[in-house]
Amino acid sequence: MQTIIANYVDAFDKEIYPAEISFDKKIMAIKKIGQSVDESLPYILPGFIDAHVHIESSMLIPSEFARVAVTHGTVATVSDPHEIANVCGMEGVKYMIENGKKTPFKFYFGAPSCVPATVFETAGAIIDSDGIKELLLMDEVKYLAEMMNFPGVLNSDAEVMKKIGHAHSLKKPIDGHAPGLLGENAKRYIEAGIVTDHECFTKEEALGKLKHGMKILIREGSAAKNFEALIELLNDYEDEIMFCSDDKHPDSLVLGHINQLCVRAVAKGIDIFKIVKAACINPVFHYKLEVGLLRVNEPSDFVLVKDLKGFEILKTYIEGGIVAENGQTLIPSIKEEIINNFEAQEIKIEDLRFDDTEFYKNENGEIPVIEAMDGQLITNKIFLLPKKEKDYLISDASKDMLKMVVINRYRKAPIAKAFIKNFGFKKGAIASSVAHDSHNIVAVGVDDQSILDAVSLIISSKGGISVAGDRREVLSLPVAGLMSNGDAYEISKKYAKLDSMAKELHSGLSAPFMTLSFMALLVIPHLKLSDKGLFDGDSFSFIQWR
Repeated sequence: MQTIIANYVDAFDKEIYPAEISFDKKIMAIKKIGQSVDESLPYILPGFIDAHVHIESSMLIPSEFARVAVTHGTVATVSDPHEIANVCGMEGVKYMIENGKKTPFKFYFGAPSCVPATVFETAGAIIDSDGIKELLLMDEVKYLAEMMNFPGVLNSDAEVMKKIGHAHSLKKPIDGHAPGLLGENAKRYIEAGIVTDHECFTKEEALGKLKHGMKILIREGSAAKNFEALIELLNDYEDEIMFCSDDKHPDSLVLGHINQLCVRAVAKGIDIFKIVKAACINPVFHYKLEVGLLRVNEPSDFVLVKDLKGFEILKTYIEGGIVAENGQTLIPSIKEEIINNFEAQEIKIEDLRFDDTEFYKNENGEIPVIEAMDGQLITNKIFLLPKKEKDYLISDASKDMLKMVVINRYRKAPIAKAFIKNFGFKKGAIASSVAHDSHNIVAVGVDDQSILDAVSLIISSKGGISVAGDRREVLSLPVAGLMSNGDAYEISKKYAKLDSMAKELHSGLSAPFMTLSFMALLVIPHLKLSDKGLFDGDSFSFIQWR
């Protein structure tokens, strides 16, 4: 048995006082030894939980993600494996579960509800309602992961409703995904039994969903950042709010995790006990997680922090074992095998040409253009006059109107092309096989040769992210074209290098690769590009070609 003396943060009785905590794998006793906070002591509180994250977006397999996350006081995640599921199907989900079991970290996976996310793109696998039931019957699978097909819910699609029905019958919660859904439609979506949403990007949207009984996850990831818009809700809805990252790139994960949201919430003047509820407690009750909340007879999952302003993590414990200390992980790396589904063949520059006669134009001769927004997954649909060279539409860097392509990675097919604004490149191109949710190859660049060079690096590596400019570089992601099985900190350095190279092409985006990865995500409005064509998220249909 071990003993720690620290300022005990009791979020249930809303007290903080010096205490002696005795524990082994479980908390044995908590003995109050003073009436007021002792500033010479550290603070002890439950470990942090990321209430919704796609581990794959870290470009790390679960065991490597865990090594970094524990240094920031995270002891558990509620993880949706739909990225790898869209590539490798059921085998991919089970790969994540089995790898996660090889660490002390507490991974709780969901059954990915939308594989594929829509019928308007090519994915590598299908998980139907029978597959969902098989996954939900597993003890390791705690919930039905985000139901992105909200039109299917609103229209009572038979297969969608079967998936929801299986979760209800097994008494497992259902995560939502309904960006911009308001009013009666939001009410109907929630009445189907969908109980969380992490996609709110305005306070008004979140309040409307809270009114109908939904819980709101405040998301702050590498691409989508909704903390500032939503954090005030925690003042009035302490039992209905959780923190999550959704998607966190490796360099960002090395810098911090849920602890960063705690720092920012305190700086906003929010009550510390409400913050602890959102960061540590609410996910345990909502998802019925086997994570201790620093109470007698519960697992010894907790953190020691220097103070309750900077949340500097001194030590992280999981079931009584120290897994991180003073910023250093104590979880060893695990050598893991790889799985993949990557059949893309080399392309030619002719394949990238964009015939002027192919594309839709309005009465002014303008074409629909995707407008990316920094820090958001939503895009705008705007109309601009294209630049032409001979009979082809080409990038116009002077207008920041660049060619974007999506290439089917699972079989040979025509290349989908469109134009995008706000990447800001003046030269070169970037490409990625991380392209939510089907993970075909996506690229943006100022000229066809640069796009070809960037894509070729991805194809030769069978997955990764790449930059082609004055220099060419690729970060190989051999696990499903999404993750590396290498050391987390080395992958973080390599990613940071490519991120810097992308920004040297004159991009003003805070995370060019993360933004690129969402430009094929059809379930987020308003305009996106799949491997099958340009897609209008409002009408949920393709932009018509001429």
